[in-house]
Amino acid sequence: MLFKDIPGLDHIKDTLKRSVQQSHLAHALLFDYPTGGGGLALALAFATYINCENRRDDDACGVCASCSKMAKLIHPDLHFIFPVATSKKIDGKTSEAFLPLWRSFVLESPYRVLPDWLDHIGAENKQGNISVEEARGILKKLSVKSYEGEYKILLIWKPDIMNASSSNAILKILEEPPEKTLFLLVSDQSDKLLTTIISRTQRVTVSAFLDKDVRHFLNEHQVSVSTASQIAYLSDGNLSEALKLVHETEGDRSGWFAAWMRSCYKYDISHLVKLADNYDVMSKEKQKGVLEYALRLFRDMLVWSNGAGELLRVPDEELTFVQNFSKTVNFDAMEKMVEEVNVACYHIERNVRAKMVFLDLSLTFGLFFQRK
Repeated sequence: MLFKDIPGLDHIKDTLKRSVQQSHLAHALLFDYPTGGGGLALALAFATYINCENRRDDDACGVCASCSKMAKLIHPDLHFIFPVATSKKIDGKTSEAFLPLWRSFVLESPYRVLPDWLDHIGAENKQGNISVEEARGILKKLSVKSYEGEYKILLIWKPDIMNASSSNAILKILEEPPEKTLFLLVSDQSDKLLTTIISRTQRVTVSAFLDKDVRHFLNEHQVSVSTASQIAYLSDGNLSEALKLVHETEGDRSGWFAAWMRSCYKYDISHLVKLADNYDVMSKEKQKGVLEYALRLFRDMLVWSNGAGELLRVPDEELTFVQNFSKTVNFDAMEKMVEEVNVACYHIERNVRAKMVFLDLSLTFGLFFQRK
């Protein structure tokens, strides 16, 4: 992973590179990032840059022996600790046993989240854990000198799920770190970390990806401009969610939503029944996706109705629809529509027949419109 492979976040990249160039490296960094953000990718790019044999001002070279091994996550001076759970795929209880699966998981995408990892290892609804035994074994991993690079690097992904015993074991090592050793803690829930651990690290606050960065990333992965714009709007800076949305196949969600709202406005019951039939055969994730999209648009309509249009994130091609729709529903009615969508989400989650939920929601929406 190189810095250039990560969309946006230029100010954070520059800060990390400057710390290496000026030899102002803290022995422990906490990459504090939002869900689906660039924390893990930045930590990997930073580790690559540190031990690059021909580093440049702007990035690691990407071709030296160190960079080649880092690209495959097999560098002997790079160690990992991450949550594991009992699995049918692997007979082991430590990160070491799961390393082959971890490498394939991260190399496929470093932006995914803990549930994705647990699915990847076949944890079957078990919770991930970083055991106290693994935390205590860190010193054994780091007791020898670095093999090739200048630094030994230990990357701990999701330290926020450690229990008190594991956290205290990590704390002791952070207080007296081995020489030429760097700890990279990568967390999307830093509020769950012990304050004593946070106080012994230098926090790197990673902001969410901007819509333009998500669009650019998706465009480079052969996603059309219009689809990338819609996904960027829906994912709200969460690249993990954006990559999942790429694989959805229900078509133009904005067009589907617009047709739904027009039918609700006309109170066209026959068409609403057909839409309910179509909704019924969608996967549960796609059903929830339609409702989540509705919530986002309703939020933007509320913003527009309150005269704060400059705060809208809605793509340009959908802005006209938001503006026109806002004229047909008053503020109080729109709040009630949001409440109804939340109730529908609750029922879908609990396996109520989707056709019934959707048709009931549609007929209820029809009562809220202001007709001439």
